[in-house]
Amino acid sequence: MGEFWPIIGVVIGVAILLILIMVFKLNTFIALIITSMATGMILGMPIDKIVETIEKGMGDTLGHIAIIFGLGSILGKLLSDRGGATRIADTLINTFGKKYVTWAMIIASFIIGISLFLEVAFVLLVPLVFTLAKRMSISNLSVGLPMATSIAVTHGFLPPHPGPVAISEALNANIGHVLMYGIIIGIPLAIIVGGIFPKIAYKLAPSAFAKEGNQAVTGDIKNIDESEMPSFGLSLLTALSPVVLMLFATVVQLITGNEDGHAQGLEGFIYFIGSSTTAMLIAVLIAIYTMGIRRKQTMNQIMDTVSNAITPIAMLLLIIGGGGTFKQILIDGGVGDTISQLFHDSQMSPLVLAWLAAAILRVALGSTTVAAISSVGIVLPLLQTVDVNLSLVVLAIGAGSIFCSHVNDAGFWMFKEYFGLSMKETFLTWTLLESILSILGLGFILIVNVII
Repeated sequence: MGEFWPIIGVVIGVAILLILIMVFKLNTFIALIITSMATGMILGMPIDKIVETIEKGMGDTLGHIAIIFGLGSILGKLLSDRGGATRIADTLINTFGKKYVTWAMIIASFIIGISLFLEVAFVLLVPLVFTLAKRMSISNLSVGLPMATSIAVTHGFLPPHPGPVAISEALNANIGHVLMYGIIIGIPLAIIVGGIFPKIAYKLAPSAFAKEGNQAVTGDIKNIDESEMPSFGLSLLTALSPVVLMLFATVVQLITGNEDGHAQGLEGFIYFIGSSTTAMLIAVLIAIYTMGIRRKQTMNQIMDTVSNAITPIAMLLLIIGGGGTFKQILIDGGVGDTISQLFHDSQMSPLVLAWLAAAILRVALGSTTVAAISSVGIVLPLLQTVDVNLSLVVLAIGAGSIFCSHVNDAGFWMFKEYFGLSMKETFLTWTLLESILSILGLGFILIVNVII
């Protein structure tokens, strides 16, 4: 039993967290910190290392997303308050109609999600989701689930997202081929699941579709006279400016073959402005002009909008950081090492093994990227003795790394808090959505493997 104790510890830790939140109604952030401490003790970590690990988990998690999260919130607020998001929503409605709004969100979110990390894409698109839902008098989740489908697919399968890029480098897979196969698999996956799953989710959790969501995070959606709204082109340019910058840098990387993004001169400058933080900062500056100064707003008025965008996300940031503390406790507590030993000397198919290893690590550790990178060490010895397409192994790991997002994943809490859902509703929507994407993704990968 001793060798399996870390896995048992994970189960106990998750149970503690669920009890604190669902039974004792404790604030999620406080519950996550208590659970992290308790789980550290259960896993036998030295008492003096538990707080240090919690601080590291909080710092590492927020260090990755706090800046882009804040800048994304500002960009979304400027677009929403000044009519940019409404103009985009109106144009999408007129182009696709209410009947086809699901397809509008799938397409738009997939394009945006290719270059933006999941957190950035989520923050950028949520105001548009709320705007569309309000103007069309439909549930936020009817629009939000198709959006979440596309960005989850791009996050797990497509470079330049950190998981697929890191796996490709570790396995020496051609990143261009990974991107090509990822798009071939990802587009039908997003279309099929994004189109069908909202209907399934409505039957499983109808109460979730009645929730108004956390409107405070994006602010109240204002009714703006059409004559005061920016043009569709200007609104789209502002919303997609970080996408354009990141995509341009990615294309340059693929052309030059300099996939690590380290270079000097003009190429180095392109990588600099194409990094997520710099691209989001430039996008906010563009929005200050297009949604503020150009709309004849004073700097005081614009900065009030900026302040209003930041204030409501404070608790959300703490909750996401709390999820990071739990993840770090599990990593430092030896859960990953235990799972690696379980798969030692396995004779399983490399594609299925890659998916299964990443899926188990994802459930245990929470982080998509950590699960993806950690599973490489499990499948790497097997790849030296079998003939398999390395690009498909990368995608199999990516598919496994998005399986069953739950309480130790920042994305779980983002979805829950933004859409104002209960724990049960979040499991029946977000968690189930990611699990279906993961399993179907593996199925598509196996089909492609047979074809090629």
